[in-house]
Amino acid sequence: RDGQPTFWTYVGCFINNETEHALSGTVLYDFRKMTSALCQDTCSESGFRYAGLEYGAECHCGNRVCAQRARGEDCNLDCRGEKGSPCGGVGRMSVYRVEDRLPGQRRCEGNQTNHTSPYDLDYYWVYSTPVLDATCKERRFLPQKSSTLVALSSFPGAGNTWLRHLIELATGFYTGSYYFDGSLYNKGFKGEKDYWQSGRVICVKTHESGQREIEMFDSAILLMRNPYRSLMAEFNRKCAGHLGYASDVHWRSKEWSEFVDSYSSWWVSHALTWLRFAHRLLVVHFENLQKDLVPQLKTISAFLNTSISEERLLCTESNRDGHFKRSGSRSLTFDPFTPEMRARIDEYIRTVDKALRDRNLSGLPQEFMPR
Repeated sequence: RDGQPTFWTYVGCFINNETEHALSGTVLYDFRKMTSALCQDTCSESGFRYAGLEYGAECHCGNRVCAQRARGEDCNLDCRGEKGSPCGGVGRMSVYRVEDRLPGQRRCEGNQTNHTSPYDLDYYWVYSTPVLDATCKERRFLPQKSSTLVALSSFPGAGNTWLRHLIELATGFYTGSYYFDGSLYNKGFKGEKDYWQSGRVICVKTHESGQREIEMFDSAILLMRNPYRSLMAEFNRKCAGHLGYASDVHWRSKEWSEFVDSYSSWWVSHALTWLRFAHRLLVVHFENLQKDLVPQLKTISAFLNTSISEERLLCTESNRDGHFKRSGSRSLTFDPFTPEMRARIDEYIRTVDKALRDRNLSGLPQEFMPR
């Protein structure tokens, strides 16, 4: 942060409910240890100017305050991890404003007419970079309910959560889910709680692969990933959560062998049934997203019939990792796949590659293909 200390000013108590959202950026929940400092640091490090606390445990970030002031005494709840510090109330948010400059900014004199919010200080910000990283973090539900239901389908471990993150940043609209994962909701995927057929989200995550479930969707994005990588990613998640790694004991266990037997056949059947029964389909490869993110996002946005500004694309690229990238790398000292496993998986790869080409689609990326 350019070596400068961060100072926060308490702005006041504001209304925050279904019709008036005081701050509309990142949201963080900590029902045991939330403090004003934790919230302020989270928002500041994410590039936001305002931090707001509600219900004693919710932290909201944003770049402008978009709600009416409430009475100061309405923000009467202490933070769960800090007694005596205002942490909002029921439908009320305690809002703080950062007073130092954010990365890439410098302070210039200005007048009141240049302010983006009536609660700004008597100066405005000039950015030394064309895009602020936070510009794509504000998301919302679709302004009008969509009559078209779009699936975001993948085999588990293929990177569905990552692609949801990218789509939300690029389009500005929430994605939904056929399921409910509280950890994803707490990380800011607000569409996670929405009924999957509500029509309020731009696409819906699913791992289902039955004909009936597929035909409930009007169109689908099918995200595919190298099955070796997918199997290992999903096994890591099952053993150690979204961000953890399975231990060597897990990889050498009977559980891993049984997992590969069951899930590798699911990988091929999942791909084949979506290719067969989807009404309208866009196939996206995880590896291509990694290599050529912006062109891939443009293709996805066209399929979703939505436009993306260059600013949001650049912002998405600079925030590409999101919250669910495993930190560092953990290389195994042995190959967890036996020769028998590899022979079976390689045959599945050839089967899916042929199915794609038979439908005049690009085959699997070359790095998939057995040598």
